[in-house]
Amino acid sequence: PMSSTILLDVTDGVATLTLNRPAALNALSFEMMGALAEATSKLAHRDDLRVVVIRGAGEHFMAGGDLKDFAGQLHLSPESRIASFRATIEQDINRSVEALAGLRVPVIGRVHGACAGFGLSLALGCDMVLAADTAYFTTAYGSIALSGDGGVSWFLPRIVGRHKAFELLTMADRFDAAEALRLGVANKVVPLAELDAAVDALVGRILRGPKEAYAEIKRLLNQSPDQSLDAQLQLEAEAFARCAARPDFDEGIGAFLEKRKPRFNG
Repeated sequence: PMSSTILLDVTDGVATLTLNRPAALNALSFEMMGALAEATSKLAHRDDLRVVVIRGAGEHFMAGGDLKDFAGQLHLSPESRIASFRATIEQDINRSVEALAGLRVPVIGRVHGACAGFGLSLALGCDMVLAADTAYFTTAYGSIALSGDGGVSWFLPRIVGRHKAFELLTMADRFDAAEALRLGVANKVVPLAELDAAVDALVGRILRGPKEAYAEIKRLLNQSPDQSLDAQLQLEAEAFARCAARPDFDEGIGAFLEKRKPRFNG
């Protein structure tokens, strides 16, 4: 059975993935890494999803890796440590990040409290992030002489630029929600008391939106960093044509001509 360190609920197409070690600020233990890989793999095999929300239980999103767990590896020889950490990251962390990126639906990060280390990597890998005004962020890895995981070195420079990414990873300074918004790490910042309502409103908009067009948009954005302009233009042409052949396009045009709101059926 899935460890209770990760909770997964799917209701009416809305998947909520909860990081659930609130007493430990949702710090990522080895057990939790395995549970996250299991939960994200379950999501990847469902065809009834419309949107995924990732949230932290308690007062924080995720304060990074569980350093007590890491300390338990310190007795190992350098060779054994290399094998142990590499295997864990390849099997659990990388699989989780790739599963979320590969989902054909928007993934929303609901961030409050600490968002550090892998917690920040996870938020950066979401398609959109809504943050409480009290949230705070740090890459954290550099503070304990680590280089980063969870896709941070791929997502961060694409969101904030290379110079800023280098600074955030090496200096590991803490930044607040206002700075996260300015950098593009967060899409929107709201008072903590309004965070759930803001997430619900965004989820509602996604549920009313054109599901297949969103899937095409996510795929195009994920593919674009590896493509030349002419190759990406070709991918756009193919995706646009597929969208234009779907009923939601007919509805979108019809609603525009009739001056009403579209009723996409996804």
